[in-house]
Amino acid sequence: MKTAREEKIELVVVGPEAPLAEGIVDRFQATGIPVFGPTGAAAQIESSKAFAKGLMQKYRIPCARSQTFTEYSRAKEYLVQQTPPIVVKVDGLAAGKGVTIAESIPQALETLVNIMELKQLGAAGDSVVIEECLLGKEMSSFVFTDGRTVVPMVDACDYKRIFDGDRGPNTGGMGSYSPPYFYTPELGETVMKTIMEPTVRAMAQEKTPYKGVLYGGLMITAEGPKVLEFNARFGDPETQVILPRLKTDLVDIMLAVIDGNLDRIKIECTDDACVGVVMASGGYPGSYKTGFPVTGLDNLDKDIIVFHAGTKVAEDGAVLSGGGRVLTVVAMGKTIAEAREKVYANISRINFESCHYRKDIANIRE
Repeated sequence: MKTAREEKIELVVVGPEAPLAEGIVDRFQATGIPVFGPTGAAAQIESSKAFAKGLMQKYRIPCARSQTFTEYSRAKEYLVQQTPPIVVKVDGLAAGKGVTIAESIPQALETLVNIMELKQLGAAGDSVVIEECLLGKEMSSFVFTDGRTVVPMVDACDYKRIFDGDRGPNTGGMGSYSPPYFYTPELGETVMKTIMEPTVRAMAQEKTPYKGVLYGGLMITAEGPKVLEFNARFGDPETQVILPRLKTDLVDIMLAVIDGNLDRIKIECTDDACVGVVMASGGYPGSYKTGFPVTGLDNLDKDIIVFHAGTKVAEDGAVLSGGGRVLTVVAMGKTIAEAREKVYANISRINFESCHYRKDIANIRE
């Protein structure tokens, strides 16, 4: 706060979920510095799966059938009566690693023991949500809201598993594309009317008004769209493929959200498609090594965007790998196929030791 005041910062944008959950927006608001993001109370929609489930159940927002538990014995008793696959979620934040889709009762029980008895995810697993596994097409839906007005953005699809064919453990995200190949205006209207708008109204009625970006992780089932989870932020790697499509100035939108004037802004997006592929360190999401030179960044087409995530700069100016997910390489095109072809043509020019990326991002098969 002291630095923000000394530097006369005119706008603060909070990206990660942890500081949102800890109430950093409340602190900035108390100083009078404009800040974009939900308050700590409103951020519970992401930071507490139990809070989000309770909200959706109370206001009849479509979601998976579920139960929440704080005692291992009662959770186990409920779990063994379910039919696999079963989804086990920790209540709190777990850096994208708090959800397990168990294909059998033994796997689900092992997950439950790891979370509630062995505390492998710490306090995030003090409470656990056990829910039915929804089937359908998954997509991410985004809206801007000032707590009253709700304006849709473009939607996206992401890839959470580490290996091609959606195999291997979940990650923070290995790539994404926008728009979803199955998106229609009718689907978008249904999502707004049955999920996004009712959720913002519900938060207001609960006296926890939501301002910022609301991200709905949805499953498009045979019965219609249902909520898998909410995020209180743009999300990664979806942000990298939705913001390049935004034509309206993002700062203008954010200030309108903060001031409660979102109804005065016309938000426009391009019809072009966008594809992003994550380049990760070998071994991620498990143990991995860093510090390897990243080459080829100066050999890319001019319209390619490279987002740095896990990189650092050496004393000689060289870019080095510095994390699990190192880069996201993004391309746009008139179609998803065109954008995909461009991104993979360029990603092959980038290299660092033990780099790994999926080869099937946006390889659409209905």
